[in-house]
Amino acid sequence: MSVACGVECVVVLGCLRWAWKRCTYIGSDDSSTWTAAIADEFEPVPRICRIILAVYEPDLRNPQFPPPGGYRLNPDWLVKRVTYEQALGRSPPYVIYADHENREIVLAIRGLNLIKESDYKLLLDNRIGMQMFDGGYVHHGLLKSAIWLLNQESETLRRLWVENGSDYRMVFAGHSLGSGVAALLTVIVVNHGDRLGGVPRSKIRCYALAPARCMSLNLAVKYADVIHSVVLQDDFLPRTATPLEDIFKSIFCLPCLLNLICLRDTFIPEGRKLRDPRRLYAPGRMYHIVERKFCRCGRYPPEVRTAIPVDGRFEHIVLSCNATSDHAIIWIEREAEKALKLMKESSTETVTAAPKLQKLERLQTIEKEHKDALERAVSLNIPHAVSPTEEQHDHEDQEVEVSHSQSEDAPEIQSKPSRGRANWDELVEKLMKKKGSGNPVTDTNLPQ
Repeated sequence: MSVACGVECVVVLGCLRWAWKRCTYIGSDDSSTWTAAIADEFEPVPRICRIILAVYEPDLRNPQFPPPGGYRLNPDWLVKRVTYEQALGRSPPYVIYADHENREIVLAIRGLNLIKESDYKLLLDNRIGMQMFDGGYVHHGLLKSAIWLLNQESETLRRLWVENGSDYRMVFAGHSLGSGVAALLTVIVVNHGDRLGGVPRSKIRCYALAPARCMSLNLAVKYADVIHSVVLQDDFLPRTATPLEDIFKSIFCLPCLLNLICLRDTFIPEGRKLRDPRRLYAPGRMYHIVERKFCRCGRYPPEVRTAIPVDGRFEHIVLSCNATSDHAIIWIEREAEKALKLMKESSTETVTAAPKLQKLERLQTIEKEHKDALERAVSLNIPHAVSPTEEQHDHEDQEVEVSHSQSEDAPEIQSKPSRGRANWDELVEKLMKKKGSGNPVTDTNLPQ
């Protein structure tokens, strides 16, 4: 009897300890060891948020729901707007915006629409381990949407790139559902930039706001130099490792689902998660906007932390009443704008004082962080992870292809204003057949 009581007490104490840890775990804990972002690298985020918000406006000249301070966009620079009817259910609505002030060509994709059946069909077109791509796994439906979008708009993007001196940055951005499409679209373009007029990797950027988990860990780390994910405090989506389609099947009982996922993932060892090549993650370098702290009510002046995490990449659900509101694009835009303003104010010193961190030093630090993340992924035996040397060789091969394409296409571009469309389905087939490095992992060793 005493032994049974002792076991019961141990179980109760264990459950209480787990409940205490889960209830006191807050969003800022995920990035507590990360470094602070600086204004130069975070500056595009609020602007990109406003361009995504502009997708929701039918007429940018007469906006109905402008964010605080307005959109600050030039309606004359809006190249194209595509609605649900025009997309035929193959992609969320999007806009193409030529930002001549910041020398960027931006393709911005809106997030999930809860009343549109086409968005649910896109999410449901997937199952674990269904789509092998570029040596990793990705969400099948989001990849199909990215391919369709490239088949539709690659010529427009190519034309804008060439007309503006082949010098603008090519920016792909999206929120929620759109972030997954934008991230996978970026991976394709990075590998085939020659088909957009020779866009080099260094000129390509992706901003995934409230990102969906859309690619395996080796790909998330590999493309961290071009894909930047932005997470606001307790946002549930980047932390939910369950298949994306299951989240929205249970969207009206989301708190119940999050609690069940939280309980289940607690008992899955970290090493087992990392060795599962089919487990999807939020892509690229992470920027975490933190504005609430433990045992404090209300929002505080936001700070932005950044890193390329390998283990501990937003793996824990935060049981918070803000887990869904932090997912809203309007809140991300407001807090990102506040954070950027604070960063600029804190970096403003007397004219005679040099800045604490030189821009060149920060660029070198970012490159080193990417290299360290690649090495960390290899040391943890992440399936199909590539070493920094292999990644450097890939970069060099891509630059050679782009320069070769530019030299061959120059006369053709001058003589012909347009050319036949590239078949992106065929180009993507090459990436689907690309095998990852490392030993294959059998299904019997994978967590379900």
